[in-house]
Amino acid sequence: MTSKQQQDAIALLTSQHKEVTAMFKEFEELGDRAKASKKKIADKICQNLVMHTMIEEEIFYPAIRDCSKEAEEMVEEAIVEHASAKDLIAQIQEADPEAELYDAKVKVLGEMIEHHVEEEEKEMFPKVRKMDLDLVAIGQEMAARADEIMASA
Repeated sequence: MTSKQQQDAIALLTSQHKEVTAMFKEFEELGDRAKASKKKIADKICQNLVMHTMIEEEIFYPAIRDCSKEAEEMVEEAIVEHASAKDLIAQIQEADPEAELYDAKVKVLGEMIEHHVEEEEKEMFPKVRKMDLDLVAIGQEMAARADEIMASA
């Protein structure tokens, strides 16, 4: 855990983006009959996304929101995107992997997350790097909260 504790906020979020992207790829590569494996991976994706959205909304977004009008607008858009993702996450968590639209829901969630990640990494994060923030301290707080959330999951 020590290496994780030293990451700044953006490095932490970016590494989580990579992890979840790899999980979506793993899901996509499973065959139609691999229902149990798909459910396991989908549940892991959902659990990780719930944790990720929580640490962004509880710690990262409030830290950057008041830095500028532009930051406030980026945060508001990201929160709306999170709300849509959370709806789909809830549907996936409640669904049986045999259900008709199960794979489609996971695929659409993956596309939504891909769009969200791209906006954060190409637009939000470069702007945040220029702000006068202690990103290491924010990253440490986020890493600790992430561990807490995953421990209680």
